[in-house]
Amino acid sequence: MPGPGTPAATAASAATGGTNSANAAGSAGGDWTQFGGNAARTGMAEGIPNAGALSTAWTAHLDGAVYGQPLVVGDEVIAATENDSVYAVNRSTGATIWRAHVGTPVPRQDLNGCGDIFPLGITGTPVYDAGNGLVYAVAEVTGYRHLLVAVDASTGAVRLSRPLDQPTAANQPAYNQQRPALAIDDGRVYAAFGGLSGDCGAYQGGVVSAPLAGDGPLTSWHTPTSREGAVWGPGGPVTGSDGDLWIAVGNGAAGPGEAYDGSDSVTELSPSLRRVAFFAPGIWAQDNDQDQDLGSTQPVLAAGGAVFVMGKRGVGYLLNENHLGGIGGQVAQQDICDSQGSDAVHGAVVYAPCQDGGMAAIDVDAAAKTVRVLWRGPASAQGSPVGGGNAIWVTDYSPAAGGTLYELNPATGAVRHQITIGDGLPHFSSPSLSGGTAYLGTLAGLTAVNGA
Repeated sequence: MPGPGTPAATAASAATGGTNSANAAGSAGGDWTQFGGNAARTGMAEGIPNAGALSTAWTAHLDGAVYGQPLVVGDEVIAATENDSVYAVNRSTGATIWRAHVGTPVPRQDLNGCGDIFPLGITGTPVYDAGNGLVYAVAEVTGYRHLLVAVDASTGAVRLSRPLDQPTAANQPAYNQQRPALAIDDGRVYAAFGGLSGDCGAYQGGVVSAPLAGDGPLTSWHTPTSREGAVWGPGGPVTGSDGDLWIAVGNGAAGPGEAYDGSDSVTELSPSLRRVAFFAPGIWAQDNDQDQDLGSTQPVLAAGGAVFVMGKRGVGYLLNENHLGGIGGQVAQQDICDSQGSDAVHGAVVYAPCQDGGMAAIDVDAAAKTVRVLWRGPASAQGSPVGGGNAIWVTDYSPAAGGTLYELNPATGAVRHQITIGDGLPHFSSPSLSGGTAYLGTLAGLTAVNGA
């Protein structure tokens, strides 16, 4: 492995400006350079040792909570905090290698009674680009500004800082939250936006992109609704094999009897952020009215041209990747669970987080038009699952549990091993996997668990 000063040497498995297979291998070679391990967000780590008994390798207390998945680049674990800092720590010891403090986060008293993360700094999972050796993140800073920053992974030097906000009467930065993971595609970095918890104030969800070099104009797409339409699922945009970006959109302003407004949808966007196709349930208006949006997860691109999405209502929708079909265009549907967080996928099996009854392993088949639940995980484990080492990994982030990581049998969902994470875990917690270790963001920093 390269030393702490040479993370760019691990280019083979890092994010690039090209397109990606929807069922691409996970973090083969050891690196985990973006949410889900690859641009398709599969959440699968290939070629790592078989999982076994779990033990805490180290705990690193940083200057704030880490809500995103940690990145693994060479000998570094890279994480961003709600104190607007980006850290690199030694993957073997947890010792800090460098820290880049990129702004002052927004304190609780300035959030107008909105939100549920205090202070509010960097929430979305950063992304690493091997071509230039930079880590990109979006920081919310005092004054309600959202800054795209790029930090040199070798030194911690800040190479870029530019605003991403596009204020209008319907979209005020004070009510925007950048929670989804960042993505890289076609030489640009993409950040998705939603609102603060409670849907306070004037916001209009969407996706904004900037050139990796930082210079040049922004491009953007906003949900064509007068208010809300958040893109907030923590997994962030999913990149398909043709380079298009797939997102899920939450509640909009339109209700029963009104014209469809682009909300409650799976939306396919070109790299230039033009809408290519969309799907919305036939009951989209009721979902809007009852806060049952699809945008609580990201779409999954599974084998055989299958697209799967499941939101707060608990209905899993199976779609055809080549024909989303607009309103009511699903090829099959199944009541499963209230799903919030991010899915993982291996072939035709989707691993979905559930707020009720434990995570679900789901077989999807677009040709046969079937959705079939294979098993459910521990009832208390509602985190966003990942897979690797012949195991499925999922967390219980409830405050009562204090934070627990489960290692599950991928065939049955039975618990093989579990371990308590003493510093507690943030909402929608999801580990990163690399080289026999799981890395978790905690409410105090980072924890590494051996045996994964």
